[in-house]
Amino acid sequence: MSAPTRRQIFETRQRRRANGIAAASTCAVLVSVVLLVPLAPGWEAVQRSFFNAEVFANTFPGLLNAFLLDVAIFAWCAPLIAALGLLVALARDLRTPALYPVRLLAIAYTDVFRGLPVILVIYLIGFGIPGLGLPRPWNSPYIWGSLALILVYAAYVAEVIRSGIESIHQSQRAAALSLGLSGADTMRFVILPQALRRVVPANMNLFVALQKDVALLSFIGPVEIFRQAGVYKSLMANFTPYVGAAIIFLAITIPATRYADYLMNITRRTQS
Repeated sequence: MSAPTRRQIFETRQRRRANGIAAASTCAVLVSVVLLVPLAPGWEAVQRSFFNAEVFANTFPGLLNAFLLDVAIFAWCAPLIAALGLLVALARDLRTPALYPVRLLAIAYTDVFRGLPVILVIYLIGFGIPGLGLPRPWNSPYIWGSLALILVYAAYVAEVIRSGIESIHQSQRAAALSLGLSGADTMRFVILPQALRRVVPANMNLFVALQKDVALLSFIGPVEIFRQAGVYKSLMANFTPYVGAAIIFLAITIPATRYADYLMNITRRTQS
C-alpha cells in the first residue's frame, strides 16, 4: 500500500480543521441557547405550556398509537403514488402522434395538481366526493383523503421521473433502436432503469414530505397523531402534546432525510 501524497495529507488536515471549527461553533451556539433562553421573562410560562414533563409522559403513548395510523396511510399511499407517477411520466414521454391526447392529458394532470395546495385538494376531494351521498365505506375520509395525497404527490413524482428520463442522452435511445429494439423495449430495458436510479434521492425527499403531509388528513376527520395531539391539548389545556408529536415526526423524518442526502452524495460521486 503506497504512502499518502503530500496533497492527500494536506487535504486530510484541512478536513480535520474544518470539522473542528464546525464542531466548536455548533457547541458554542447550543451552549448559548441553553444558557440564554431560560433568562427570558416568559420562559417559565412557556415551559409549563410546551415542555410539561408530566403531560408529556401521560400523552406520549397515545400519540405513538395515533402515529400508527399515519404510518398505515403512508404505507398504502406510497406504492400507489410511485405507480401512478411512473405511468404519468411515461405518458408525457409518448412520441407517437396518435397518442398525443394521452400526452396532453398527462401534461394537464401534472399542471393542475402541482399548481394546487395539498390542503385545498384534500378539502375538495375529502368533502366533495362523500357529499355525493355514497354508501359506506365509500364515503370514508380515509379513502378520499388518501386519494387526494396520491393525486398531488404522483404529479410531483411524475415530473421527477420525467426529468430522469430526459437526462438520458438521446444517443442511447438511438443506439437501442439501431439494434432492433422497439420504442417500448428501449424505454423498458435501456432508458427507464438508468432514469429511475438517478431520481431515487429526489423521490426519497418527496416521500419524506408525504409522511409529514399525512397529518393534513386530520382536517377532514381521521384521528391521526396531529388530531390526537389537538384532543390532548383541549383536555389538558397544554401544548406539550404538540411537542410530543413533533418529536415523533422528527424521529422518522430526520433519518430518512439523512439517507436521502446519502443517496444524493453517492449519485453525485458516481456521475463525476
